[in-house]
Amino acid sequence: MTEVALDTATPHAPSVIRLLLEKLGVAFVEVPEYADLPAASRVQAILLDDKVGALMVLFPQSKLLDLDRLHELTGRKLTAVPLPRLKSMLDKHQLKTLPAIPALTSSPCQYEAKLLDNDYVLIQSGESGLLLKIGRDDFKRMLSKASAGTFGLAVRDIRPNLDRPADDSKEIITAVGAFTARRIQKRLEETIEIPPLADTAQKIIKLRVDPNASIDDITGVVETDPALAAQVVSWAASPYYASPGKIRSVEDAIVRVLGFDLVINLALGLALGKTLSLPKDNPQQATPYWQQSIYTAAVIEGLTRAMPRAERPEAGLTYLAGLLHNFGYLLLAHVFPPHFSLICRHLEVNPHLCHSYVEKHLLGISREQIGAWLMKLWDMPDELSTALRFQHDPAYEGEYAAYPNLVCLAVRLLRSRGIGSGPVEEIPDALLERLGLTRGKAEEVVNKVLEAEALLRELASQFQAPD
Repeated sequence: MTEVALDTATPHAPSVIRLLLEKLGVAFVEVPEYADLPAASRVQAILLDDKVGALMVLFPQSKLLDLDRLHELTGRKLTAVPLPRLKSMLDKHQLKTLPAIPALTSSPCQYEAKLLDNDYVLIQSGESGLLLKIGRDDFKRMLSKASAGTFGLAVRDIRPNLDRPADDSKEIITAVGAFTARRIQKRLEETIEIPPLADTAQKIIKLRVDPNASIDDITGVVETDPALAAQVVSWAASPYYASPGKIRSVEDAIVRVLGFDLVINLALGLALGKTLSLPKDNPQQATPYWQQSIYTAAVIEGLTRAMPRAERPEAGLTYLAGLLHNFGYLLLAHVFPPHFSLICRHLEVNPHLCHSYVEKHLLGISREQIGAWLMKLWDMPDELSTALRFQHDPAYEGEYAAYPNLVCLAVRLLRSRGIGSGPVEEIPDALLERLGLTRGKAEEVVNKVLEAEALLRELASQFQAPD
């Protein structure tokens, strides 16, 4: 007899899954999904393929799936099944998530042997927010035709550097040294071929720190860069800002719609972003770079306005932090091109992990470390490098804490709505308290931003347009 929890407040497993497990004689209990469930018992199911065909791979969420180890074990160069194909398979069975049930697909299955060390496992039910708890013997029976192996790396042994910025230069040098397979003794900025900061960006940085800078000054700088001028005017004319009348010039865009502060940070973010080209390769599930940047900046803009007036950081800088929060992603693609493709493939098969673990495992550094380092090299404001460096540390209370705290909050709010990549992570009360925000107010801000989602996507497309 199948055992089913009677909690009517939670959704139930789809009928196709219930019937399949009953046919297999597998008992299960429905369990609401929440963050504190043991990762070692939670089964991550991934569908991979190559020229030979598809392979279902099962491993605990306490491990990172290493594709090189899987290659050694199977002799196959496997990558994640394209998302449209996976969605088509799930839609066929009316499922929202992929359950770790080999019988669900006609493909063979490879599983991490450590899974059977648990008294029970937790698998996706096919319905969002609901897991199925299955005893070891029943789960072992489900794997009767599957192959066991060891191909995962313990997440606890991968330690991203979240809070030791003093070690960043050393770790980046080590990573570059390993990448080039030779001893590197030059200074870091001579080792990595970083494009020089564009003239436009340098002029804007000078204006940012000039207390006497005027609208005429920023207008003059923007107008010397035709592509930037066109985008500022287009930005102001966007339905997102719903400005009355036609925008006829850069000065018109600044005075009537955007304002000095927003334009100077918008122009700087655009100039910096264009310094490095968008990578041609991306993880399948990734939100497009500029789309994620614009969404994050918009949420941060709203969160900053919602903070108590006396505690608000500089609004323009918080907006810029949102625009550039993922800049290290572009830099990794620029500095480590062959490795970047490997990072993308590993991110696809490890959706349960933050990218920091994958990057630390493959490179020894994270995008946050190298992005913050470049901000310092380019003499950007310390608030900005701090925002990039500590954006994934919800407990950060050091200097300029409001900037990384706002990025952390915005990223987690958006991730909970399916924007951005990586697992949904909790928002600690202490993080909200430091920013003087309530949970309700933060949710209200992200709701308001997402009401204008179509308009924001249109703004993001302007950044992605060719120069």
